[in-house]
Amino acid sequence: MSAMQNVVEQTQYLTFHLAGEEYAVGILGVKEIIEYGTITKVPQTPPSIRGVINLRGSVVPVVDLALKFGLSPSPVTERTCIVIVEADLEGERTVMGIIADAVSQVIELMPQDIQAPPAFGTRVRVDFLRGMGKAGKKFVLLLDIDKVLSTAELQVSAALQATQGDSQSSDKESPGSGTSGAPVRKGGERRGPSVTT
Repeated sequence: MSAMQNVVEQTQYLTFHLAGEEYAVGILGVKEIIEYGTITKVPQTPPSIRGVINLRGSVVPVVDLALKFGLSPSPVTERTCIVIVEADLEGERTVMGIIADAVSQVIELMPQDIQAPPAFGTRVRVDFLRGMGKAGKKFVLLLDIDKVLSTAELQVSAALQATQGDSQSSDKESPGSGTSGAPVRKGGERRGPSVTT
């Protein structure tokens, strides 16, 4: 399946702000949105990985996209949150968190609303983008989360999750004691993210 087919089939996107820009990721890849809390630093990980969080017993690495994109990290505010996403690592779905300055809304984009990514003028590498979505009078940069989260970062995630055993299997059997939102698991029929505050 081509990247353009992926764009056409995925019509809903979660928009969020980062360092003054508005970005969006496909809603089907978003598991939930949680409040920014304690992040435990892990030595010898890429600079863009701020650390890990404990999400209902699962170790989830957290990526600072501002650092990933070569921008200055934003100060943490009451609107700062972590978007829990699934990314593809060699055919395996891997759960990670990305820091957002603020989550905006869920938008629906038709194929005619999506243009090819610009060759210049953005602060993000073109290969990180699925395209530009026209939302009203403005454009939103559509991120390809599988490409944004590099192999090195995803391998760190896989290694960290492997050290705690098969916690995702136990989550699938037992939802755990989280405040809201589904447990971190593969697959599932839920079509939108839940918000934990």
